[in-house]
Amino acid sequence: MATESYNVALTRLLKDEGGYTDHPSDPGGPTNFGITLADARRYWKGNATADDVCALPQTVARKIYRERYWNALRCDELPAGVDYAVFDYGVNSGVGRAGKVLRRVLKLSDRTSIVSDKVIAAAGERAASDLVIAICAERIGFLRGLKTFPVFGRGWTARVNGVRAAALAMAQSRPLAPVASAPAEASPGKAVVPVKIPAGPASAGAVIAAGAASAAATSRLEVVAMVAGAAAVTALAIFLIWRWRHRAHQEAAVMPPVEGTSNGLG
Repeated sequence: MATESYNVALTRLLKDEGGYTDHPSDPGGPTNFGITLADARRYWKGNATADDVCALPQTVARKIYRERYWNALRCDELPAGVDYAVFDYGVNSGVGRAGKVLRRVLKLSDRTSIVSDKVIAAAGERAASDLVIAICAERIGFLRGLKTFPVFGRGWTARVNGVRAAALAMAQSRPLAPVASAPAEASPGKAVVPVKIPAGPASAGAVIAAGAASAAATSRLEVVAMVAGAAAVTALAIFLIWRWRHRAHQEAAVMPPVEGTSNGLG
C-alpha cells in the first residue's frame, strides 16, 4: 500500500506544483515541479542557478521528493491518506512543520519534528480520517495567518481542499477522482509557504475548529460577493431602462406635428 500511496501522492503533488515559475511574492523564488532554487542547490547542484531550475529534469524532482520529503517523514509507515496529507504539507510548508503538526494532532510533544517510532505507533491507533481532517484544518488555519495569503490564498485553499478530499478517499479505500492536467500558471497552491513561523501549540479540536472557521469565512465572503454582484447588475438594468425612457420622452416632446392634424392655425 505504501508504494501505491506514494505514486498517487506524487502524481497529485506534481499536478498542483506545475512547472517553472518565479513569482515576485513567492519566498521560494525560482521553482520548478515545486523544487525551489534552495532545494536544487541543497539536494542536486550546489551552484544551481535560476536557469538550472528552469531546466530541472522531472526525474531529479521525483528523487528529491522521495528521499527528502516522503522518506524523511516516514510516510511509508503512516496510514493511507495520512501519508499524503503529511507529505503534501511537508513539501508546501517544510518537513519540520509537517512533522510537528503530525505530532501535535496525535497529542504528542511538538518540541521536536522527528517522526519517531512512537509517532508511527500512535498514528496507527487513530482513525486515519480523523487525522487527515485535523492536519488539513491546522494547515488552513496556519496559511490564513501568512502575509502572502491575499496573493496565494485562493490557490492554497483549493490545494488543501483537494488534498483533504483525496486523502480521505485513500483513508477510506474509496476510488479517487482522476487528476486533471493543468498549465503551470493555473496550478493552485503553487507558492512555497514560508517556514519561519514556528508551529505553535494547539489541540486537535482547536485546529479542526480553525479549519471550519476559515471555511465558513470563505463561504460568507463568497455570498457577500454574489449579493454585491447581483445588486450591481440590477442597478445597471434600472439605469438603462430609465435612460431609454428619458430619451423617448425628449424625442416625443420635439417631434413635429403630423401633416393633416390640428395645429391651431385653423
